Amino acid sequence: MMEIQNNESRRLLDAENGEEETGVRSEQDEYLDKVKNGKLYLATFAAVLGPLSFGFVLGYSSPAIPELSTITDPRLQLDKEEASWFGSIVTIGAAIGGLLGGWMVDKIGRKLSLMFCSIPYIFGFTIIIAAQNVWMLYLGRVLTGLASGVTSLVVPLYISEMAHERVRGAMGSCVQLMVVTGIMGVYIAGLSLDWRWLAICCSIPPTLMMVFMCFMPETPRFLLSQGKRKEAEEALRFLRGPDAPAEWECARIEDASDDQGGSFGMADFKDPGVYKPLGVGIMLMLFQQLTGINAIMFYAETIFEKAHFKNSNVATVVVAATQVVFTAVAALVMDRAGRKLLLILSGVFMCLSTAAFGVYFKLSSETHGNSSGLSLVESPLAQNPAADLSWLALSSMGFFITGFSLGWGPIPWLVMSEIFPTRVKGFASSVCVLTNWGSAFVITKTFQNLMDLLTSAGTFWLFSGCCALNIVFTIIFVPETKGKTLEQIQARFKGTPEQLSYNRPT
Repeated sequence: MMEIQNNESRRLLDAENGEEETGVRSEQDEYLDKVKNGKLYLATFAAVLGPLSFGFVLGYSSPAIPELSTITDPRLQLDKEEASWFGSIVTIGAAIGGLLGGWMVDKIGRKLSLMFCSIPYIFGFTIIIAAQNVWMLYLGRVLTGLASGVTSLVVPLYISEMAHERVRGAMGSCVQLMVVTGIMGVYIAGLSLDWRWLAICCSIPPTLMMVFMCFMPETPRFLLSQGKRKEAEEALRFLRGPDAPAEWECARIEDASDDQGGSFGMADFKDPGVYKPLGVGIMLMLFQQLTGINAIMFYAETIFEKAHFKNSNVATVVVAATQVVFTAVAALVMDRAGRKLLLILSGVFMCLSTAAFGVYFKLSSETHGNSSGLSLVESPLAQNPAADLSWLALSSMGFFITGFSLGWGPIPWLVMSEIFPTRVKGFASSVCVLTNWGSAFVITKTFQNLMDLLTSAGTFWLFSGCCALNIVFTIIFVPETKGKTLEQIQARFKGTPEQLSYNRPT
C-alpha cells in the first residue's frame, strides 16, 4: 500500500513539473470543486478589518495635521517639525510591530496575534482622542503604528494559510485593497469631521475585528505545526464547507510539514528553501519603497494645484479613489494573470511615468531658470500658459498610481505570505516587514536631501532606474505562484519536489 501511495505522489509531482498527468491532477480539482467559499470569505473579511484600520492610521495624518497646526490650544499646536514627526513616527512603531508580530505568530498563532493587535489600535486612538499635549499625540501614533506593523505581517499570513490556490491571489490582494480603502475613507471623513471625531471613527474597525475574530478559526497549517490535527480538520471543515473531504487536504499539508522539519535554527540559513525566498521577500519589500511611491504622494497636492484643481482636499480623495479602483482590479485578475506578469507590467508603468516626471521637472526648471530641487515645484507654472506643463505631471501621476496599484502595491505582501516554510514564517516575515517600514522611514526622512543633491529631475530619474531594476529582478528571481499550493511553492525554492506529498489517508 505504501508503494502505491509513493507512486501516486510521484506521478503528481511529475505533473507539477510539467509532465501531464490528468488522472492524478483531477483528484485535486475534484476536491476543490466540492469546496464552498462562503465561510472563507467571512474569515477573510474579519481579518482585513486589520488592514482597513492600518489604512486609517496611514491616512489620518493628512486631514489631522492642518487642523492641529492651526489649533488654538498651544499645548496641542504642531509646528512644522512636530507635524513631520506626527506623520512619520508611525513608521517607527510599525517597524517595531513587524518584529513583534514575527515573534507572536510563532508563539501564540495567527488568530490570537490578530486579536491582540486590536488592543494598541484602540488604545492608540483613545490616547489621541484624549490628548492634552503633543507627546500624547506622539504616543497614540506610535501605538497605532505598532499595531499596523503587526497587522501588515499577520493578516497576509492568516489569509494565505486559510485560502486554497484557486482564490488565494484574490483574497491576499484584499489586504492592500483594504489599506487603500482605509486611506480613502479617512480622507473623505476628514472633509467633515474634526481630528478628535476622526480618531473615534478610526477606532471602530479594530474593535469590530477583535469581536469578529473570536468566531473565526486558527489556520490549519499553524494547528498542524502544533500537532493539533483534530483542530486542523475542524478548521478546514469550517473553511471548505461540509462537502469537501477535509482529511485529504489535512494529510497533504501534514506530510509537507513533516518533510519541512521542526523548529527554526541558524543552520537553516544554509537551506535554499529558506535563504532563497528570504532574499526574494527582502528585495520585493525594498524595491516597493524604491519605486518612489512616497515621493509621488508627496507631490500629489502640489501637482493638482498647478493643474488649477482648486480644492486640494478633494484632490487627495481622487488620488486615493484611483488606488482603490485599480487595486480592486488587481484583486480580480490576480489568479488569472498571475503575480509575475502583473509585477512586470506594474514596473513598466512606473518606470515610464517616473521618467516622465523627471522630464516634467527638467522642463519646468529650464522654463523658469530654476533647478534648485523642491523650490521649482513651488514656482507658479500657470503664470505662463504656454509653458504650463501640468498635463504632463497629471498624466504621469495617473499612470504611476495605476501601475503601482496593479502590481507593486499588493503583490509584495501577497508573495511574502506564500513563499516561506511554516517553521520560518514568523522570523522571515518580520525581516521583510522591518525592511519595508525601515526603508520607508529612511526614504521619507532623506527625500529632501536627495532632492537637494540630485535636483527634482535627477531624483525621479533615479526612481525610474530603480523601477527598471525591479523589472529585471522580477523576471529573473520572482517565481510565479498562481495556482500552486503553498507546499508546491516552497518545494520549488528548495529544489526537492519530493517535498510535495499528496498521499491520501488510508
